[in-house]
Amino acid sequence: MLAGAAMTQDKPAPNAAADPVLAGYRASIDNIDAALIHILAERFRITQAVGAYKATHDLPASDPGREERQIARLRKLAEDAQLDPDFGEKFLRFIIDEVIRHHERAKAG
Repeated sequence: MLAGAAMTQDKPAPNAAADPVLAGYRASIDNIDAALIHILAERFRITQAVGAYKATHDLPASDPGREERQIARLRKLAEDAQLDPDFGEKFLRFIIDEVIRHHERAKAG
């Protein structure tokens, strides 16, 4: 057993098929996960177009001022939505870093 790992409880994990409440929660989570993937895919399609535009107009791959404004705006949205703003920022920074990487690749040709 790994140090600090939680001890297995005496009760086995509930079988979602046998527990309709758990199955309903999991179905909702699955739907949200699918929506997140589709939203991220659309976001990246748009940012790829931005990257191509920046490359053809010799613009820098990143815009630190905009990125900081976006992070501040989305931290506030996270707070309003009762989501940990630190988590929201980490998530957004991960996306921004990936977008910048795509923009740099577009600029390199």
